[in-house]
Amino acid sequence: MKWKRKAVPGPRTKDRKIIHIDMDAFFASVEQRDNPELRGKPIAVGGSKLRGVVAAASYEARVFGVHSAMPSVTAKRLCPQLIFVKSDFEKYRAVSDQIRDIFYSYTDLVEPLSLDEAYLDVTETKRGPASATLIARAIREEIYATTQLTASAGVSFNKFLAKVASDINKPNGMKVIMPEEAPAFLAKLPVEDFHGIGKVTAARMHRMGYRTGGDLRRLTEVEMAQRFGKVGRHYYRIVRALDDRPVNPNRNRKSVGAERTYSDDLKTLSAMQEKLDWLVEKVFDYLAERDNYGRTVTLKMKSPEFVIHTRSRSFSGEIRKLQDLKEVARQLLVENIEDVPVVRLLGISVSNLEREGGEGLQLLLPFEEE
Repeated sequence: MKWKRKAVPGPRTKDRKIIHIDMDAFFASVEQRDNPELRGKPIAVGGSKLRGVVAAASYEARVFGVHSAMPSVTAKRLCPQLIFVKSDFEKYRAVSDQIRDIFYSYTDLVEPLSLDEAYLDVTETKRGPASATLIARAIREEIYATTQLTASAGVSFNKFLAKVASDINKPNGMKVIMPEEAPAFLAKLPVEDFHGIGKVTAARMHRMGYRTGGDLRRLTEVEMAQRFGKVGRHYYRIVRALDDRPVNPNRNRKSVGAERTYSDDLKTLSAMQEKLDWLVEKVFDYLAERDNYGRTVTLKMKSPEFVIHTRSRSFSGEIRKLQDLKEVARQLLVENIEDVPVVRLLGISVSNLEREGGEGLQLLLPFEEE
């Protein structure tokens, strides 16, 4: 049954009831569901033994340190028994549509973040109980009954806390954070478990003596900005559970990208890789400076005839290493060079950013690298 979807504004107070649903190892779980021989085994979706990058890893593979955006060669070295499975994004998209139909049967205020996760505002619902906790439980049960896949959920009064909560009891778990519980919960939460604080920043915070939300909460907003730059003001708010962002059913994808037009067409793979690596470094530096990484990488190629080709690849987790991002970009280039053997423009962008923050930026670069 298809449910009517409306773009209507949601409540903006602490009375809101927000759910964050995150599918468990989505791509890998779909493959294990459809192939019983893969169940209980370490698998990697995408890539191969010798080339490519991992799009997603099963929990059995993650135990060995395998993760999304990792070069396949590295993944195989970490887990010799790793099984590579060809990705099928049309299948994943079809399953995602089934899951979203369940979401929309409860509320029109659904903000998809990717194929496997979304925010829901269930302050007022189309059906079901008044309790957000019971709704989250019902949604997880319906997802399993419909797809035979498990999902984890976080329930709270704002998006930030709901997102953090959904990671607490993964896989196949749920966590509820009530308004009166939020201050104590955040005070004890390790800084590396805050959504939006990456590993590099968390390590830096540790060196500065800040290990928990309670440690950070001792800093004023000005002190936060002095220590961490512009993003420090964001940290000041989240450690105090201040997040008034509504669930936005019309959310635009934000991205950070860079592109360059060359005075001389690029005619060899090595020349293209050299230029592409440089672009990747510019984009990654911008993301790393803001500690805000993304899940989707898009390559842009323009032929001498001004025909534009774009190719994208999405992953189950954010790409947090420069070398991983380079591997993804190079793989997209290799896979599509036959379609565009000569280019006059190359571009790379990263979207599905971890922290929304209003970013949607094309880095301004000169016409040609000097």
